[in-house]
Amino acid sequence: MIAFRNFALRRGERLLLSQVDLSLHAGWRIGVIGRNGCGKSSLFAAVMGEVEADQGDIDLPGKVRIASVAQETPSLPDAAIDFVLSGDTEVNAILQAEAAAMAAEDWDAVANCHQRLAEINGYDATARAGKLLHGLGFPADTHQRAVSSFSGGWRVRLNLAKALMMPSDLLLLDEPTNHLDLDAVLWLEAWLLKYPGTLLMISHDREFLDGVSTHTLHLHDGKAKLYVGDYTSFERQRAEHLRQQQIAHEKSQAERAHLQSFVDRFKAQASKARLAQSRMKRLAKMAGTEAVRAERSFRIQFAEPARLPHSLIRLNHVDAGYRVAAPVGGPSGPTAANSIGPEGPPTNAAVKILNNVGFGLEAGDRVGLLGPNGAGKSTLVKTLVGELPLLAGERVAHPDLRIGYFAQHTVESLHEGQSPLWHLKELAPNAGEQVLRSYLGRWNFVGDRAFESVDGFSGGERARLALALIAYLEPNVLLLDEPTNHLDLDMREALAEALSDFAGAIVLVSHDRHLIGLVCETFWRVADGKVESFNGDLDEYAAWLRSRNNEPRPAKAVAKAAPAPPPKPVRNKYETEAAAKRLKQVEARIAVLQDELTRIEAQLADPGIYGNDGGIEIGQLAQRQGELAKEKDELESEWLELAD
Repeated sequence: MIAFRNFALRRGERLLLSQVDLSLHAGWRIGVIGRNGCGKSSLFAAVMGEVEADQGDIDLPGKVRIASVAQETPSLPDAAIDFVLSGDTEVNAILQAEAAAMAAEDWDAVANCHQRLAEINGYDATARAGKLLHGLGFPADTHQRAVSSFSGGWRVRLNLAKALMMPSDLLLLDEPTNHLDLDAVLWLEAWLLKYPGTLLMISHDREFLDGVSTHTLHLHDGKAKLYVGDYTSFERQRAEHLRQQQIAHEKSQAERAHLQSFVDRFKAQASKARLAQSRMKRLAKMAGTEAVRAERSFRIQFAEPARLPHSLIRLNHVDAGYRVAAPVGGPSGPTAANSIGPEGPPTNAAVKILNNVGFGLEAGDRVGLLGPNGAGKSTLVKTLVGELPLLAGERVAHPDLRIGYFAQHTVESLHEGQSPLWHLKELAPNAGEQVLRSYLGRWNFVGDRAFESVDGFSGGERARLALALIAYLEPNVLLLDEPTNHLDLDMREALAEALSDFAGAIVLVSHDRHLIGLVCETFWRVADGKVESFNGDLDEYAAWLRSRNNEPRPAKAVAKAAPAPPPKPVRNKYETEAAAKRLKQVEARIAVLQDELTRIEAQLADPGIYGNDGGIEIGQLAQRQGELAKEKDELESEWLELAD
C-alpha cells in the first residue's frame, strides 16, 4: 500500500499539492489525471524519492520494487534486445557473471549462474525481451540493431520496453502512449491488464484510461481526490459532485440573502440588536463559501474555408517515398527505408515506401489513417501536402486547395525566443496588432501571454499555438499527424469538437481513439507498402489486430475520383500456406531445442559433474547450451514474425 499523509509539494514558489491524505492499495491500476502543470510528474518524482515532500510524507513498503520509464536514452552501441534485457537487473547481472566465468573457465561459477537462473526462471528472459520489442512495433530484424541507430521516438519505446522488462511491484508510466501507434497502444493496454503489481499512469488518452484503470486520481486546484473506476466513471462522479455542490451553493446564497436582509432591517433596532449580531456572525462564517469554480470550458474553432471545392486533392497510381541526395550514414528507425542496410542507398536513389497509391479527398471527408509506425502514414500525409516529390504517378490538386498541416515536428519548429504575436505577424504582416491579439485571445493567449517567449511554454501551450497558426490560414483541408501528443484532456476535447464542426476535409493520424472515434468516418490502413480502405470501425480494427489474422479485410468500394487499390495477387494464398507450414516446422524445432536445453540444465545442476575431471565436459555442455539457446532465440523471433 502507498499512503500519502498530509502530503504537500511545491515547485519553486508555486504550491502544487497540499493536504493530500489517501491510500493506494496493491493491485490497483490508477490513472493520474489533471491539467498540464498541476503536479502529476512531480508527484511521480516524489514517489520515486527524487524530490522531497514540503510537508507530510509518503509511506511505501520497505522492499517495494519500482519500475519507471527513463526520460533519456544514451546513444549506446548495445543491441536493442540487450538494452531491453538489462531492465531485468537480476537476470542481466547473472548473465554477465556467466559470461565472465565462461571466459575465465571457472566452471563452478558457471554452474552457480545456471542454478541461479533456473531459480528465478531467467532462461526465458531473452524471449520475454523479444516479445516486448515485438509488441511495441520493432520488427525482428531490428532487435540486434544498436540503440544509437534509432530515432528519438523509437528510443522512447526502448525505454518503455526496458521498464516493462523489470520485475516490479509498482510501475510508474508517464504518458506511455505518446510515441506509440494505435497498434502498439492496443498491445500495451492488453499487457498492462495482466500486470500483477500496482500501476500508476499519467495519461491524457481517455480510451486508454478506460481500458486499463480501476481507479482515477484527479489533481485539481492543489488537491488530490481518488475516485473508484475508470475515466468515464470519474467524469460521471465528478459531474454529480459538482451538481450537488452547486445546489448547496445556491441554497446557501439564498440563506445568505435572507440573513443579510434581516440584518439590514433590524441592526439599528435595540430590541433586535442581539439577534442581528447572531445573524452577522453566521454571515461572516459563510463568507468563505464560493460558487463552484467550474473548470474552464476551453473552446477553439477553425474558421469556415473561404472556398471549398468538392474535389480537393487526389493521388493516382502514386509511388511515394524519398529520393536520397547523399549517402545515408545509418537508419533512424525501423521503417521500410531501413531495410537497405547501414551503408544506405546510393546517391539519388529512390526509397519507395508506398506502392501504387490511389487516394482522394472531397469536401467533408473525415479520414483516419491506421497502421503501425514506420509503415508510411507520415509518408502519405507528406505526399498529400506536396512536401515529398512523387516517385511515380500523379498528384492532382484543385487550384483553390489550401492545406493546414500539423506534423509531428511542428511543435518543435516554433522559433525559440519569439512570442505568439511574433509568430502570427510572420503569417499576417499587414494585419493590425489588435486584430492579431484578439485572435490569439480566442486561443487563450490573453493579455501579456501574447508577448511572452515560447521558451517558457509547456508542450501543450506550444501545440495550441501551432494549431492557432494553422487555423489562422483558413484551410479547407486539415492534415494532422499526431496532433494530441502534448495536449491535456480538456484541450483534446476542444480539438475534437472543433474538428467535428470543420466544413473541409480531414486526414488524421493519431493514437487517441477517442479523438479518432469522434472525428473520423472512414478509415484507411497503411501497411506493407499499400494504402487500403479498412471496412470497419475502431472496435473492429482492435478486434482484428487481436485476432492476429494476417489477411487484410475486404476494402470498401470507393466512389471517388481516386482509383481503387489493385486486387491482391493470387500468389499470396500460396505464400500464406507456406508461412503456415514453416510456422509448424519452427514450433517443432523449438520444442526439440527446449527438451535438449532442459537435459543440459539437468546435467549442469548435478553436483557430481563438478569433480576433478569434469572441467572439459562442463565446458562442452556450456558451449552446447549457448549454441542451442541462440538457435532457439532466433527461431522464437521468426515464430513471432510468422504468427503475426
